[in-house]
Parts: sequence; structure tokens; C-alpha cells
Amino acid sequence: MAEQYEEAGQQEGQTPGNVVLVGKKPPMNYVLAVVTQFNNGVNNVKIRARGNSISRAVDVAEISRNRFITDAKVNGISIGSEEISNEDGTRSKVSSIEITLSR
Repeated sequence: MAEQYEEAGQQEGQTPGNVVLVGKKPPMNYVLAVVTQFNNGVNNVKIRARGNSISRAVDVAEISRNRFITDAKVNGISIGSEEISNEDGTRSKVSSIEITLSR
């Protein structure tokens, strides 16, 4: 997924405007971000998460689609794994998901 940042003309470490990165906050915080993106005129929003946040990302997509943006469709789901560096310098793989919602 990191390759897509470079393809979109973004530097690594920056995310494009239509991407919502899901972490440890409550799902409604991310739902608000998705709804805001659609209300700003964006036609598709990508919801990304890694590791334990994957289930929260699925919740965000479903809450957004079923309660707030009822005309949104799941345009694609992409899964994979990313290699990250741990604090002790070792490298490990972590699962990732990207859910694309579009109007």
C-alpha cells in the first residue's frame, strides 16, 4: 500500500485527502471523518487499518454505509501485509486492509 502514496504524487509519511487511517479511537470518530469527506464532494474514500484495528475499520465502513451515507457502495477491499520495524530493531509483518467506499 505504501507504493500507492508514491503513485499519487505524495511523499511517504503523508496521506492523501480521501484516506481515513483507522487506529485506536472509537469508531464514530472515523465515521465522522468519512462522512465529512463525502460531504466535501469526494467521490470515493479509502479506509485503511493495520493489525488489531482491522475490525474497527470494517465497523467504520459498515456504520458509514448503513446509517449515514446510504447511497455509498463498497467499491473494493484490498488486504495484505506490511513489514514494520519494532522498537528493538527487528522487523515483523502486520496485516493490513483498505476498504474503498464510493458514491
